Amino acid sequence: MAVAPVEFVTDPTLTLQLLAWTLAGASLGSLSGLVPGLHANNFALLLAGIAASVPGPPLFVGCAMLAAGVVHTFLNAVPAMALGVPDAEMAVTALPGHRLVLDGRGYEAIRLSALGSILAVLVAVPLAIPVTSAVTAVYPTLRSNLPLVLAMVVVALVASEYTWRARFGGLLSFSLAAALGVLTLDLSPDAPLEAGGMLAPLFAGLFGAPVLIDAIFGSGIPPQRDGTIELPRWLVGATALAGALAGAVVGYIPGISAAIAAVAVLVLVPGNAGDRGYIVATSGVDTANTIFALFALVAIGQPRTGVMVAFENVNAPLELPILLGAVLLAGVCGFVLVIVVGERYLELVGRVAYWKISTAVLGLLLVLSYLFTGPLGIVVFVVATAIGMVPVRLRARRVHLMGVLIGPLIVGI
Repeated sequence: MAVAPVEFVTDPTLTLQLLAWTLAGASLGSLSGLVPGLHANNFALLLAGIAASVPGPPLFVGCAMLAAGVVHTFLNAVPAMALGVPDAEMAVTALPGHRLVLDGRGYEAIRLSALGSILAVLVAVPLAIPVTSAVTAVYPTLRSNLPLVLAMVVVALVASEYTWRARFGGLLSFSLAAALGVLTLDLSPDAPLEAGGMLAPLFAGLFGAPVLIDAIFGSGIPPQRDGTIELPRWLVGATALAGALAGAVVGYIPGISAAIAAVAVLVLVPGNAGDRGYIVATSGVDTANTIFALFALVAIGQPRTGVMVAFENVNAPLELPILLGAVLLAGVCGFVLVIVVGERYLELVGRVAYWKISTAVLGLLLVLSYLFTGPLGIVVFVVATAIGMVPVRLRARRVHLMGVLIGPLIVGI
């Protein structure tokens, strides 16, 4: 790749252009993050499809791509919490965050997610080089034993349930989701949008639709109280650090998504962290993944995320100081936006009859499933919805539904 001279940032005109491109990318990422059920991979594939036709210096376009990816990871927490509809990376956060919203603590949940993401940015940037060295050193061993590691995570999650009924529910949920993943993940159905993928109907059905169906018969979102964070500062920092380090693993190791890393983090989060710790840690995983993926591209020359594929499509030079500057600016934008927009989002949802919102979002998820995966996506969405009801009815945590990604990795498919 061509190397652009670092000196150009001293030119005020070019610096302003860089700022404008980064802010434009941040705006795009905020819009995509607020669409219920829009998975980050679908968003990134859309970016990759249009990247080559975007006019502008490749480095500036690349900064916009990175900014969009970073801000998306901040804002995708909002529909997960307000509506219970996540993209795949926020799936394990959706129910804890939504529970806090229903308890009137939505403002706090928004702030916890924002803290998890911004702390991940602040941790990931200085640790990127030493973590890159460490992860690449242990990568061969971890990769060769990946099925065993994932199986241990699954056992730990099932064993952590408090009752035998919940453990059975967790095991059944994992098994059904894993079977669904094995049968559908590798399918490439004809669809109206080329940026398709089975993750859209799978996660919309497993994690989004069951919440919306129950919400139709519920009483809606109650008035939200103040946003005071009730989690000790040291615990916020510890869980954010765990999430950031897990995000590093995602960035370097193929086959591991941010959602799977988030599942592993949940095993390590202290019990007294509860729902609040889940939100901080998993938000950290999602955001750190975007940053470490950039360093993985530099270190091993492989794009590990859809955003990095889009980045490569514009042939952007790997000028780390400039790119990291764009990432940090995007992180600040995302932090402010998720608090300001998130609170307004909750207020808007609270003013509308919730059954109307639930019905409309269910319709939107059906449309997205069709656009990304065609008629087959509708069938997969319905089946996934039925499976998604299992842990809810057996009072197990929905995190076991991540078997849709973990199962195929364990069996080597």
